[in-house]
Amino acid sequence: MATLFLLIIYLAFISLGLPDSLLGAAWPVMQVDYDAPFEMAGWLFMIIAAGTIVSSLVSGTILRRFGTGKVTLVSCLMTAGALLGIPFSSSLVWLALCAVPLGLGAGAVDSGLNHYVAAHYKAHHMSWLHCFWGVGATLGPIIMAQFISEQNTWKHGYLTVACIQFALVVILIFTLPLWERVAKTNKRVAQLEPVENEGYSDGNMTESTKPMQIKGVKLALISFLLYCGVEATIGLWGSSFFVDAKQISASDAAKWVSFYYAGITVGRFLTGFITFSVSNRVLIRAGQLTALFGATLLVLPLPPNFSLAGLPIVGLGLAPIYPCMLHETPVRFGRKQAQSIMGFQMAVAYTGSTLMPPLLGLLASYSTIEIFPFYIVVSAAAMLLFSERLNVFLKRAHIEQTTTSDVNQGGA
Repeated sequence: MATLFLLIIYLAFISLGLPDSLLGAAWPVMQVDYDAPFEMAGWLFMIIAAGTIVSSLVSGTILRRFGTGKVTLVSCLMTAGALLGIPFSSSLVWLALCAVPLGLGAGAVDSGLNHYVAAHYKAHHMSWLHCFWGVGATLGPIIMAQFISEQNTWKHGYLTVACIQFALVVILIFTLPLWERVAKTNKRVAQLEPVENEGYSDGNMTESTKPMQIKGVKLALISFLLYCGVEATIGLWGSSFFVDAKQISASDAAKWVSFYYAGITVGRFLTGFITFSVSNRVLIRAGQLTALFGATLLVLPLPPNFSLAGLPIVGLGLAPIYPCMLHETPVRFGRKQAQSIMGFQMAVAYTGSTLMPPLLGLLASYSTIEIFPFYIVVSAAAMLLFSERLNVFLKRAHIEQTTTSDVNQGGA
């Protein structure tokens, strides 16, 4: 029953990924239909991400009161209704209004399901959970590209995704009683398992210690902000860059954006197996270096096909970073504060998704979309820098703690 139920959770994460990549894939065509300024996509994306931040910040209280199953059901219903409303929007104002429930629903699902899987399933399921988000994010541009190329309309793409969302709502209605039953079963099993090793800083903290008082947390938060900023910026502006700067057709550009998300999807599927033998820290570093290499291909004056290949390479590099950083939280900062720090990390990650893509849109409106690859390279390099600074700090702190412990034992 637990395995079958886990598949339902994976389906819910597919539905979470589907809308995330639609706006960027459809915007080159939507912009013409609405006669909208180029940077308007950035503002719409900001509204969606702002709703996601708000719902994720209050999700803890809502989840405790209503339970993960009910919150997931209502949130999916909200996103389905918003997706249904977008193709019927007659103006940019209505698009902005539809973006509000789309963001609110996504944030609650993301926070609720991440917490549920972390609490009731093994660690490698975190990578596979985010892999299924990638499945949805990959299918979104594929569906949109199909309708743009065949019928020259983006509206049917949104309607198709809305129908998929409503189908998931029906599944969630029938499986609602399973959520609490599975949670109780997994809780009993977890009580029989040994407790994992505490993080190095647990001994230096008390229950009253605030997350932002813990050394190294700010470096981790910046890494999360930059990661989600890079991921979201490519998803939103990748199509526009190749259409406007490389003269690629809108349908072909949307397909390559889907390959970018496919790189994330495949990478996270493989990461779930690799985590059995490779540490999170090594996977994070390897992913950041791979993403930086792919972003460099976008900058170099290469033929369009080589530049396009940079997108899936960046996606493959980004794949292990987010789930591994989430899973590394208790190891970095101790289990006593892991849950609180996790909330801060997700809120800051959504902030990166909210601010960095619109910032590029604003800069491009005053210059050119050709700054897109440079923006990605600088952001990816900064993410690697802050992540490595955190690793150095943690290694030094661990050595100091070990030395202090040995001295105390010797004195005793």
